[in-house]
Amino acid sequence: MENDEEFVDIYALLQVDPSCERSIIDKAYRHFAQLYHPDHTETADVDRFQELTQAYRILKDPAKRSEYDKRYILERGEKPAGTPREDIIIDGATAVQDAEMHEQILLALYRQRRENAREPGVMPYYVQRGLDCSDESFEFHTWYLKSKGYIEITQQSELAITIEGVDHVISNSRAAKEKLLLEQAAREI
Repeated sequence: MENDEEFVDIYALLQVDPSCERSIIDKAYRHFAQLYHPDHTETADVDRFQELTQAYRILKDPAKRSEYDKRYILERGEKPAGTPREDIIIDGATAVQDAEMHEQILLALYRQRRENAREPGVMPYYVQRGLDCSDESFEFHTWYLKSKGYIEITQQSELAITIEGVDHVISNSRAAKEKLLLEQAAREI
């Protein structure tokens, strides 16, 4: 499909979702090709068959599909559903920063439980303020840590570290200490 040609929504032509897998495109094409094939006397439609075949040639080839999706974006003003947004792609450094933030939250809650076992909870606001992170970011971090079973929300709506969280902090502290000892030993050699 050349840029000077009239735009045709070939996803709609094949009646598939723009984010579908290649296997779905194959099935849709086979269905419609059989239906509109010139040899099929009752439903033959040569023009429709040729349109479908051209659409299939584009969508079955990853490079051609990628080019078509760029035009789709320009024409429709939107990306095909399921297309990754560039603004949400996370790099490795972001994931490492998130892991460090998780450790800081766990260490703060570990310290609170260790120093005040009868009142182990901390209001989320104070933890978030101490970490200086946005509401959305803090919500993500607490969701993750709760899902892993490392923290819980107390009856007073405070954050508290769980047994699994304590074990995680201790395990990571041991690993960090062992790594430090190995680095020191390597420097002495």
